Amino acid sequence: MDYLTILQILDSALRLATPLLFACLAGLFSERAGIFDIGLEGKMLIAAFFSAATAYSTGSVWLGMLAGVAASLVLSGIHGLASITFRGNQLISGVAINFLASGLTVLIGLSWFKLGGQTPALQGDARFQGIDLPFAEALSGVPVFGPLYSEVLSGHTFLVYIALLCVPLTWYVLFRTRFGLRLRAVGENPAAVDTAGISVVGLRYAAVAICGVLCGLAGAYLATGLGASFVKEMTAGRGYIALAALIFAKWRPWYALYATFLFGLLEAISNRYPSLDLGFITLPSQFMQALPYILTVVILAGFVGKATPPRAGGEPYVKER
Repeated sequence: MDYLTILQILDSALRLATPLLFACLAGLFSERAGIFDIGLEGKMLIAAFFSAATAYSTGSVWLGMLAGVAASLVLSGIHGLASITFRGNQLISGVAINFLASGLTVLIGLSWFKLGGQTPALQGDARFQGIDLPFAEALSGVPVFGPLYSEVLSGHTFLVYIALLCVPLTWYVLFRTRFGLRLRAVGENPAAVDTAGISVVGLRYAAVAICGVLCGLAGAYLATGLGASFVKEMTAGRGYIALAALIFAKWRPWYALYATFLFGLLEAISNRYPSLDLGFITLPSQFMQALPYILTVVILAGFVGKATPPRAGGEPYVKER
């Protein structure tokens, strides 16, 4: 494997990790506030559909992105209503959202485009184009760093850079602001937050809304950045992989970046090498395609007990009279 091949795999890994990173940070905000969200998959899926459908209909990828975020926020509102206001089971609400999104995207897609639940291919301004970073071409000749900058970091779409910026921004919001302190406190001890006169319901709805926006960006990137149309069930379990990455990252933003990049790297390797010859054994294509999902199971089996979630996670808060 030469250096150019490694650069191409890293470039692909960064693209593939982007929707996972958005979804992982979305889950981080939600779960830090005590709301478990299995519905990341469904929110990403419905955002992907509406962003592609709107971008195709209007010819504007920006309107498509806004439509995707809006659709994701609607499902986030439903999840918030079920789990915060009505104090329902958060896991069941999340699973219901996944089923709802899976059925709605196909139903509306069939009615709208009559292409078996898909959208037509996006072209031109209807999808995100790559952005060349400053001095990428000039620095390409510099040993080691030059190709990394010009081949791996440069040339990605707008949302890839937004996802990377969201990591330090999430860290700052959660660990350096009053809002972040209150949000984390709501996930650990909501009664203490309520005693201080701060609205537990308001903070949890804010976290769920942020989760909706980030899932919307993840879905919009899938359909208009990574791909060029919506395809039935195109999220392909990424919402669940993001949840596994969140547990692996122990609910911390920087660890989330490393965990999602690891998943992206495995998927990039499986795409690059459909079957991998190790000399003494050849790994079949089915095994290579299953690699990210195998890692998900391994992480969940090995880290669930060691990673401690927010103490009030999954529990509806009932205000004392």
